[in-house]
Amino acid sequence: MALRIPTLRQRRLGAELRRMREQAGFGGSHLASLLGVTPALVTQMENGKSAVSPERLREIAEACMCLNEPLVSALAGMASEREAAWWEEYRGVLAAAPIDVAEIEGHARRLRSFTIGFIPGLLQTAAYATAVFAKGYTPLADHEVARRVNFRLRRQRIVRSGETPYLALIHEAALRIQYGGPAVLREQLECLIEASELPEVSLRVVPFDTADFPGPSENLAYADGPVPELDTVQADSSHGSHIFDSPAQLAGYRAIFGRIEAVALTESESRDYIRSIMKEMNDRYA
Repeated sequence: MALRIPTLRQRRLGAELRRMREQAGFGGSHLASLLGVTPALVTQMENGKSAVSPERLREIAEACMCLNEPLVSALAGMASEREAAWWEEYRGVLAAAPIDVAEIEGHARRLRSFTIGFIPGLLQTAAYATAVFAKGYTPLADHEVARRVNFRLRRQRIVRSGETPYLALIHEAALRIQYGGPAVLREQLECLIEASELPEVSLRVVPFDTADFPGPSENLAYADGPVPELDTVQADSSHGSHIFDSPAQLAGYRAIFGRIEAVALTESESRDYIRSIMKEMNDRYA
């Protein structure tokens, strides 16, 4: 059987199987002997290149003496997934990073983000997103910019439909950087206020004058899984997109988000703050 090119979610399932084996203190060959398979198959399952059925997953969990039934059930659910999601249409057309982000968001039970340099992608207008992509490090052709904007707007459906609760923590710097100029930013700020009124969206601003700001320097997204062990963090930096999912990393980022939430303005205060920035802009560019 030909080995597949695994998606991010398939790689995550494999990584959790490897973590389960390692916590049991087993080597790959030992687990293979318990399952009656080849060590090569264990390696292929753990790197996501070979599919794992829910039945096989539970067999592995039993062999590894994993007593965390909520985690095992959640992993069995992942193993049973077969239907292709909408973002698969873009595989081979877009780079892997934005598709990975859409996959994380599409399976999340709750989403949180913290952005410093720009408005979070899940709340960007088409004009703002176009300006962001057009000002990237590498110049893009118009059709490529349009493709990326279209993909970003499709990602927004899970938030705007109310399907997935979303907390957007936005630093004041992101509210003032004028991608596309004053008119584009003004429209974007108006859109933020409208989005903040959606029932499953919570928007909170971190002002410049926040004392002892505890946040990181990169833009972050935190996706809650069906159980805490399957949470995922995605971070943007000048070197690209990075995914974190180890228990220690998840604990660290949960603490980071907790500290940011503790100093951010309330929802109502945040709307008023955005309106005050819009008023400044209107006075300056009238």
